[in-house]
Amino acid sequence: MDIYNHPTFAMACQQFDLVADRLQIPAGDRDRLKYPKRAMVVTLPIHCEDGSTKVYTGYRVQHHLSLGPTKGGLRFHPDVTLGEVAALAMWMSWKCALTGLPYGGAKGGIACDPHRLPQCELERLTRRYTQEMIPFIGPQVDIMAPDMGTNEQIMAWMMDTYSVHMGYTVPSIVTGKPIGLGGSQGRREATGRGVAYLINRACDTIGLDLGQATVAVQGYGNVGSVAALALARYGAKIVAITDAFGGVQNARGLDLRKLDTHVAAQRTVAGFAEAEPITNEQLLVAPCDILVPAAMERQITGRNAANLKCRILAEGANGPTTPEADAILEQRGDVFVIPDILCNAGGVVVSYFEWVQDLQSFFWGETEVTDKLFRILENAFTQVVSHSRKQKISMRMAALCVGIKRVQEAKRVRGLFP
Repeated sequence: MDIYNHPTFAMACQQFDLVADRLQIPAGDRDRLKYPKRAMVVTLPIHCEDGSTKVYTGYRVQHHLSLGPTKGGLRFHPDVTLGEVAALAMWMSWKCALTGLPYGGAKGGIACDPHRLPQCELERLTRRYTQEMIPFIGPQVDIMAPDMGTNEQIMAWMMDTYSVHMGYTVPSIVTGKPIGLGGSQGRREATGRGVAYLINRACDTIGLDLGQATVAVQGYGNVGSVAALALARYGAKIVAITDAFGGVQNARGLDLRKLDTHVAAQRTVAGFAEAEPITNEQLLVAPCDILVPAAMERQITGRNAANLKCRILAEGANGPTTPEADAILEQRGDVFVIPDILCNAGGVVVSYFEWVQDLQSFFWGETEVTDKLFRILENAFTQVVSHSRKQKISMRMAALCVGIKRVQEAKRVRGLFP
């Protein structure tokens, strides 16, 4: 479908086609599994502080609703397109199925730079987007969550806009909300904690001592920063970190508390006094035991995959490794990959917990949330490793096979409405 024309969507489709061939999915079922059920593009005019009117473009893609309502984040980024959002929605479908959540995948976005918008314009844009999406969202239809460029405040505005429209408070319309509005304990940290937990399990699997390991993290947002701190608590040494504005490295290990103070003041890791500069490209091929790409898609490609020097590749981001890079890594055989739909699943798992708590108006403590999270991740990790070894296939192929097969089976049993 030309409307989804984007390199990231092409990459997601290429991954799906490889799995479909392996699973021998009939030709008649492939397009139904691959292409989104619904895609919305909306025009978002808002009044600006200077009295002018500016128009933005918003997107929402719901990949499938065969297992339940759709679930997925909302990102604010200048480069958001319909094709990118469609790819992210597809990956979310396989992620939810892999972890056993009763959801289909979804994703949304607004093409804007939230860092350049005054707070009042950001609120107007969020509320206008929510208003335009009301016919297509709901606690049993589509539930949004934070993603790149969005946060708890954005979710609070969305919840309020939807609730005003309904005439009563509906906390279950979004997840990732502030605790006081029905948010869940441990939701903000969930993705990063999950990444660190699965790295720990991967170390057990390959016999690597995490307490003696070195770690490089690409991306120091919510996922990268929480994962880095959690890994440091496990005893690992964080030797390099980058973000959109630059990066820092220190072979003796970065002091994360001092770095966080620097980031709070400067809004970037670049320029941290107790480290040397490093670029994103240099970080990806720097010597380390564990590499955590936690930024954008398509970072590890056919150009740099052969030069990776890590033993574990833990994909905190969605789609950081292209199929061409996958082929190189599989041929190398010396890098243990924790694929994205497993590695960063902690966020949607605890979003599911938040949704459940909102629906029943009964809330859990952080210890209970984290324990339930780790149990689900442990089960998914064990299944993927077992399938990978039994079938002698890569971890990514194993994870995708498990997720896609479950969605295929749900569609088969439900049938096709005439």
